[in-house]
Amino acid sequence: MTLVPYFSASSKVWEPGEWVYGIEEAGYRGWEVVADGRFSFDQPGTLTKVKELLAGTGLAATVHAPYSDLNLASMNHPIWRESIRQVCVCIEGAAGFTDRVTFHPGYVSPVGKLVPERVWQQQKEALREIGSFARERGVTACLENMGGIREFLCRDPEEILGMIDGIEGIGFTCDLGHAHTVGKVAEFLARISRASHLHLHDNHGSHDEHLALGDGTIDWAVAGPVVARDYSGIAVVEGRNLGEARRSLALITGWFR
Repeated sequence: MTLVPYFSASSKVWEPGEWVYGIEEAGYRGWEVVADGRFSFDQPGTLTKVKELLAGTGLAATVHAPYSDLNLASMNHPIWRESIRQVCVCIEGAAGFTDRVTFHPGYVSPVGKLVPERVWQQQKEALREIGSFARERGVTACLENMGGIREFLCRDPEEILGMIDGIEGIGFTCDLGHAHTVGKVAEFLARISRASHLHLHDNHGSHDEHLALGDGTIDWAVAGPVVARDYSGIAVVEGRNLGEARRSLALITGWFR
């Protein structure tokens, strides 16, 4: 298998971390830590807890940076600065145990809609700062394509690849669940070889449900073989619970038979 399966559950960011021990039992080789809620790296003791959980398993790790209430394309300068700071704090903490951190792009605020070219500039400047910070710490900070919320940037493959072009330290997390909510799975699959990281989950094409693979309407009989052929590296199943994680992994394993 050229894919290395990891599991992540953003729905569990307020729960104690003991559920993580079940990730390895479910057959996964890594955990993508969602650094939000009680797992925010801004909180004292969080990194120690994460490292203790990893030490109690054979799991490797990647990290998903915080995203709640942040906007890397904000026209409000203090909000923009704080958004960059939180992503960089996450990268700083993650650098001790991984070389991959995924983060979300910004979105167009009501004020930003009046000056769309400045929104793009704000996002690009944030990427330059984050990319430089990440590169100095041996981390690739991977910008993730967004789903079907119109205000978000980077819902189209050409937009996200154009956004990161030429910026050192910045990679691309391809999220096929998000791509499905904007009707662009095929378009993202066509560029999946350019991805530095991969997120897999399912939905019914209208909103981000994070279902087990096969429980939504993504045609995995078509998408799976393309992933298996054109992408090599960590593939994070973003799910809701370990039972669904097992079913998703069984489907992924079938792509290589």
